[in-house]
Amino acid sequence: MAVGKEIRGKIKSVENTKKITKAMEMVSVSKMRKAQERMRAARPYADKIRNITAHLSQANPEYKSPFLRDVVKAGGKPKSVGFIVVTSDKGLCGGLNTNVLRALTTRMKDVQAGGASIVTVAIGNKGLGFLNRVGASVMSQAVQLGDAPHLDKLIGPVKVMLDGFVEGKIDAVYLCYTKFINTMKQEPQVEPLLPLSAERLEQTAAEKTQYAWDYIYEPDANAVIDDLMTRYIEALVYQAVAENMASEQSARMVAMKAATDNAGTLIGELKLIYNKTRQAAITKELSEIVSGAAAISG
Repeated sequence: MAVGKEIRGKIKSVENTKKITKAMEMVSVSKMRKAQERMRAARPYADKIRNITAHLSQANPEYKSPFLRDVVKAGGKPKSVGFIVVTSDKGLCGGLNTNVLRALTTRMKDVQAGGASIVTVAIGNKGLGFLNRVGASVMSQAVQLGDAPHLDKLIGPVKVMLDGFVEGKIDAVYLCYTKFINTMKQEPQVEPLLPLSAERLEQTAAEKTQYAWDYIYEPDANAVIDDLMTRYIEALVYQAVAENMASEQSARMVAMKAATDNAGTLIGELKLIYNKTRQAAITKELSEIVSGAAAISG
């Protein structure tokens, strides 16, 4: 019964795959909770540094940080655009990376259609592999971040892009990542990062009307504001990485659960086919025995 043996082998193979996907689902559930906690823990710092940066940017109007200056004149077009691409290091997380890379590709085509050159920073193996395949210029990279992102590993690659913007080599910078909405929903984002827009640094109306801000700067206003702007941009990138990791674990959990359910359905179908094949073989053997007995008695 060669056919039956082959089907039994397929059932065993699918059962082994089901065990793996179930284990990966359970691991993703645990990591997802930690990633969500880490993402939420980073938000108060990002909110606080945004408020302080907004206060400083309005308290000292005689100095304007290079991160706030729009080098593209009204009606002009950028000559060089940078993209910080945040993806996962590993796969098996559904369409998470595919969706954000598709959004990135659309924006890159628009930029290239305007005649601008493109430079990129890759955070994550999947994004790095994609950028290398499409032939994009990769200025720096940060891969193998692990389950918990550390700002130390992100500062170097991000600083390369920031220095290029301050020196005027890059006219605009976009941040590409997957935003965590909830466990079942994650949205790809391609957000303008530099120059910092007024909306990002906007204060509430109550703060504007109640009081004005003033500070004493040590050593001087320029150094303090520039350093704070840098820390704020790094906080935005870190928050994007934290959001992307939470999205990754959620997407992997959903994908592995779907794979486990599909494996269970496939096992059921294969067992049904196996039983039908086995029953047909038994019926055939019985028919041969009856036919042989009838021939002997006749």
